[in-house]
Amino acid sequence: MRVEGLEMTCFQIISSVGTARSSYIEAIQKAKAGDFEGAKDCLEAGQQEFLKGHEAHFGLLQKETNGEMVGGSLLLIHAEDQLMSAEGFKIIAEEMIAAYRRIDELEKKLAQ
Repeated sequence: MRVEGLEMTCFQIISSVGTARSSYIEAIQKAKAGDFEGAKDCLEAGQQEFLKGHEAHFGLLQKETNGEMVGGSLLLIHAEDQLMSAEGFKIIAEEMIAAYRRIDELEKKLAQ
């Protein structure tokens, strides 16, 4: 794989998972405001972007598995770090949304 191709793939990973992470953060903010449908939409949008980055990363792994050296670089390490960070944000977002939903339900019960 040419260095330019590797760099483009890394930037694709970074861009996609960065957008995913932003969607996960927005999902938390929407849940905090009580907009659980909006939070769900943000999680779904984030997942779509995350999958784009994950697929690009998987493509690199497949090439290396097939004997094609893709090369290692600080940029690739950063892309992989961003990929894992976004996955962590998704897990945290799902947990926080569930917590906000429980709080919302409890507040509604107490208001009755």
